[in-house]
Amino acid sequence: MLQFLRIRNLALIESVELEIGGGFTAVTGETGAGKSILLGALSLLAGARADKSVIRQGADACEVEAALHFPDASPVHATLDRLGLPACEEGMLILKRTLAREKAPRISINGGLATLSALEELGALWIDFHGPSEPRRLLKEACQLELLDLYAGHEPLGEAHAEAFDAWRTAARDLDALAGETSLPADEIDHLRKQVAAIDALELSEESIGELELKFTRLSSAQELLTTARGIAEGLTGDDGLLGRLAALVRAGQHLEQLDAGSKALAARLAALAVELEDTGAEFDRLAEEFQFDPEEAAEVERKMESWLDVRRRHGNTVAAVLEARERLARKLATQGNVKEAIAKQQALVASTHAAARKTAAALRKSRESAARGLSKEGAKRIAGLGFARTEFSVKLADATELRASGDCTCEFLFSPNVGEPAMPLSRIASSGELARVMLALKTILAAVDKIPVLVFDEVDSNVGGEIGRVVGERLAEIATKHQVLCVTHLPQVAAHASTHLVVEKDQSGKRAEVSIRAIEGSRKIRVEELARMLGDRAAKSALKHAEELLSQAGV
Repeated sequence: MLQFLRIRNLALIESVELEIGGGFTAVTGETGAGKSILLGALSLLAGARADKSVIRQGADACEVEAALHFPDASPVHATLDRLGLPACEEGMLILKRTLAREKAPRISINGGLATLSALEELGALWIDFHGPSEPRRLLKEACQLELLDLYAGHEPLGEAHAEAFDAWRTAARDLDALAGETSLPADEIDHLRKQVAAIDALELSEESIGELELKFTRLSSAQELLTTARGIAEGLTGDDGLLGRLAALVRAGQHLEQLDAGSKALAARLAALAVELEDTGAEFDRLAEEFQFDPEEAAEVERKMESWLDVRRRHGNTVAAVLEARERLARKLATQGNVKEAIAKQQALVASTHAAARKTAAALRKSRESAARGLSKEGAKRIAGLGFARTEFSVKLADATELRASGDCTCEFLFSPNVGEPAMPLSRIASSGELARVMLALKTILAAVDKIPVLVFDEVDSNVGGEIGRVVGERLAEIATKHQVLCVTHLPQVAAHASTHLVVEKDQSGKRAEVSIRAIEGSRKIRVEELARMLGDRAAKSALKHAEELLSQAGV
């Protein structure tokens, strides 16, 4: 749930801070007052792209910040963990986005720097926008199937079919590739085998190649390394080395300790220095021995390094690339044993995976058929309650032309708003107002299963009359029992049902226009006046009385 929203220097807003309650929030104001700025702020936090033109004139940057609370934050935590972002504390998700004129944009999630794609991915988990164009989506087959599946709640069936379909398509693609294979000449097969053998002989791993390259580097400079290491060892522990000269100083330190007990610690440090010097000299001696390569060992290192360089030149610069190439060569060799047999095996795999995909599609369709009957019945009832005296609504499934990742059937919503008219596809008969009401009815039904906590409706009551506006308000309030609902509306009948009421106002009395947003649900008088304004005249007694009646009817 969205709990807090702060906006700075966005469009015509200088500074706004809002505490937003749960349930149904209505956003009202005169046409052109700037209600869309609030929706724009939310879309910025949901990962929408924006340019610097949204920054308020005269400001260096704009900033939008929000705090959201999730009773069950496990899906958000999983996404944050995958994105490498800080986890929520006590279920709180803190989002902040800044756009600057002269600097790069900055996004933070729970205090950690994030990308726009991360913000967009999180946005899909917490907010869903339904604007004036949203009902047009309802005309698309994919949207109708999506709504039916959401109603059915058979996500595991859908995932099982998608996996089975992907396995079938992969097997089919491999068969197509195999069908293009032809038997290779014997000399080419021999060449492939030698390449595989050369790679295998190296016993490739990141560790073995790292060790080989280190040995080769040492071998290339063996004499210089040997001379230098021995020179250091001689300088430390040789006859004229530091250790010999230090021994006299150690004896002097021991004598000083006998004369003055306070110098004991210094004498001990001097003795320890001698021990360390001796150990270091011995280490350099041992290192010098490592630089003395046996002729046979040196020849083997050179041979393996030459082989590695040849393999790397042919197949890639990294161990992973060479191993991947080795697998490709091995597969190609395997098919040469009997191309016809390999094709026959792949054909069998295609047939079995296709049968499995058909089976999962059938299970998915069976679930959809049951859901279609329920959605048809419930949808017709809900739509009738939105001002259609007698209406027909049904969900029709039909065979798809081919098996798809979405299943083996298509989905179509049929609708008849008028008595005596046959139900037909929505795209052929529904007006924009009818579409908006059908979408609202479906959203009401799906509210119980929709997992997105925040739903934003932008003028969902467009092309709706006053009496139906009351029903729209009731439906939005109903959806708000399961979700947090924010609705931009021009209908007082809708706004009256809101538990939180935000008024957007534009002040043009100064040198520059400024938009403000304030909550008014705490004052019944102010709220009645706002509803009266929406009715036509905030000063008219009849409008004020009607506004009071609307609030009373809504139980506010």
